[in-house]
Amino acid sequence: MSEPAGPAARPSRTTSRQSTELVALRARSPELAEAIDMHLELLELQRRVHARVPLPSLDLGAEAFARHEAHGAPLLQFEHIPLELSDLRLMVRQTVDILRRHGAIEQADAERLQSAGRDLTLLALAGGWFRSAADRTATGRPTPPGGNEAAGDDVLDQVFTLAMRPFLGRCAELVQQREGLGLWTHPYCPACGGDPDFAVVTPAAERHLLCGRCSLQWKFEALTCPFCRNADRSRMTTFATQDGLYRVYACNACHRYLKAYDSRYAARPVLHDVDTLATLPLDAAAIQRGYA
Repeated sequence: MSEPAGPAARPSRTTSRQSTELVALRARSPELAEAIDMHLELLELQRRVHARVPLPSLDLGAEAFARHEAHGAPLLQFEHIPLELSDLRLMVRQTVDILRRHGAIEQADAERLQSAGRDLTLLALAGGWFRSAADRTATGRPTPPGGNEAAGDDVLDQVFTLAMRPFLGRCAELVQQREGLGLWTHPYCPACGGDPDFAVVTPAAERHLLCGRCSLQWKFEALTCPFCRNADRSRMTTFATQDGLYRVYACNACHRYLKAYDSRYAARPVLHDVDTLATLPLDAAAIQRGYA
């Protein structure tokens, strides 16, 4: 049975918590101020749109989870996403504007994507971006470092990843609550098929991956690479910050890495945007060691 579509969501408490924590992080780490200011603007934009996105209608029974797990197929299809074209246009245009003002994209790319945001084919463009992950997972091909292979446009991928968050986030909220989520054993998101871009180590010492598209969390083997599925521990490297709060899982087979928040040493839960920015120095350390 499908879940009925729900009313518009209230502004996310998590988003408000992330904004508060980002302001505190900026005070502690002024060298991150520019990146934090940009993300504060993005979070506020996403919060405003998220507040009026309805819940999707999805079949989230145990049988549906088992069927999707057996086929390795994410639960969401593009047609399930509660997209309002006017809101998507707003998200694309304002996301591009924020990225450009903070120097995250070039002017030529900004103009091209602003035009796309006004185009009647925007939904088709968003659909192609979304389905590229599903196509990749269906063929078992890993996403290469730095972007979405099927999209073939890193800037477009960056913009849609941010612009689609209010809509995919609502879908993830519904999936996250279901017990059947524990059946999922694949390294890509069970909701939207996105790759993980962060992880959290739980108090029970389990590793949960966080989707880079919708922020859904799901359990995955602690020392298996989610990008190439290398499970040879002798070919995995881990290193951590001095306080043990953050760590890096680096694969010597595919030379990819994943950052993680170790909640066993933390006073708060993982906050996706906050912890991604707080660990920018770990990105530099991983890249210096030859990982991507």
